[in-house]
Amino acid sequence: MGNTEERLNSSMDEEKYRTLAYDTALSTLLAVVVYVVVKVSLDGIRQWRARISVLVVGSGPVGLTAALVAVRSGKVLKLTVLDERYRTALLCRPQQIALDPRSVKFLLHLGVDFDNMEGCWHNDHFFTKIGVFQEYLLSILEHKKQKVDIKINLGTKFTEDYLKKIPAQDWPRIIVVADGSCGESCSVLGISSDYIVESCNAYGANAAIERLDQRQVPTPEIRAHSLYFDLSAYGVDLFAGGKDSQNSQQAPVKPGFHLKIYGTFRNRYMALACPASDSRVVRFLRHTANSSIMKNIFHQSFNAYKTDIEARVNDLTLHHLQCSRRLFEIMLSHRRINAAYIEGDNVAVTIEGEAVRVLNFDTGCGVNLGLRGLESLETFIYRTATALDQNDVFEALSAKIQHSKQVAENFRQTGLVITMFE
Repeated sequence: MGNTEERLNSSMDEEKYRTLAYDTALSTLLAVVVYVVVKVSLDGIRQWRARISVLVVGSGPVGLTAALVAVRSGKVLKLTVLDERYRTALLCRPQQIALDPRSVKFLLHLGVDFDNMEGCWHNDHFFTKIGVFQEYLLSILEHKKQKVDIKINLGTKFTEDYLKKIPAQDWPRIIVVADGSCGESCSVLGISSDYIVESCNAYGANAAIERLDQRQVPTPEIRAHSLYFDLSAYGVDLFAGGKDSQNSQQAPVKPGFHLKIYGTFRNRYMALACPASDSRVVRFLRHTANSSIMKNIFHQSFNAYKTDIEARVNDLTLHHLQCSRRLFEIMLSHRRINAAYIEGDNVAVTIEGEAVRVLNFDTGCGVNLGLRGLESLETFIYRTATALDQNDVFEALSAKIQHSKQVAENFRQTGLVITMFE
């Protein structure tokens, strides 16, 4: 009888222990779930409420687009745009830009309405003047002032003195440098000016014609491919394909030159390019000392492919044509350091546009190369604004650096194919 009672009591004790363990585990699990839910909720609220100050240096096409991206991110409390040029000098720039389909899609996402901008369409490209594009972006930013504290300080240079005058509580968390290849902002911030220079595996030459009697009307670009130039008058025979040939009956090989005519009717530009090769014509045009040869090539090319409503270039107007003396190797330069962290001031810096990537060959589509870098800017701003610590900021900077390098590599591999050769 006593053993039975003991076993019964022991069984009841074990049941109590199991019940207690179950209740304890359940309580612990519930506490963990509550903790996770509260933490996630608080993190979500913190991320939702996170707002930072952003400074954009440079109000060219890339700088103003970067400002628009910053507003679009929803994480900017205060946005400041600086440019040492005044509004008149900024908006009167006559150069034409060609926004390719990818850039058009990106800008549409930012709220750009091309139907309300002076320009023209051709093959899904939008052509307009730099000044017109900048004025439109400035007007968008003006309308955004109702949601974000935006200050556009034109005629203000970014210097060490400017930085010293910023109150500690107003220091930007992110600085976007977009002041062009000749800008000094990087040196002010102590960022190295070292560049990586890489070949695009192509040769090119440029020309420009200014006609003051014509209007600054945006026009679609003209492309011509597989061009061959007869240089026999300069001592170069028709056998342009590779090494010298002894077979005089062999058909000449075309060097595959590509021509682009672009710009407004007043400021006409031409770009001539070919893939890198060792053909006789290419070798000759790369090393000739006769500066009139390239001028004659551009002269004849313009007259052959210009629009029907344009006047021909003749011997009397030939002096208005300025061009490269010879073919040169097309190179892309990009900064070794394209993003940085200023630890003492807790500021993340990203460099965009020609301040970070420079092509020595203008095709009228250069702005697209700058806009490519901005495709990761919104994510970078979001990640920096919601960062919990320095490690989160470093991860955001690392991703931005990798994207910037990838932009340069992609252009080096396929950029000329898209902008010139197709």
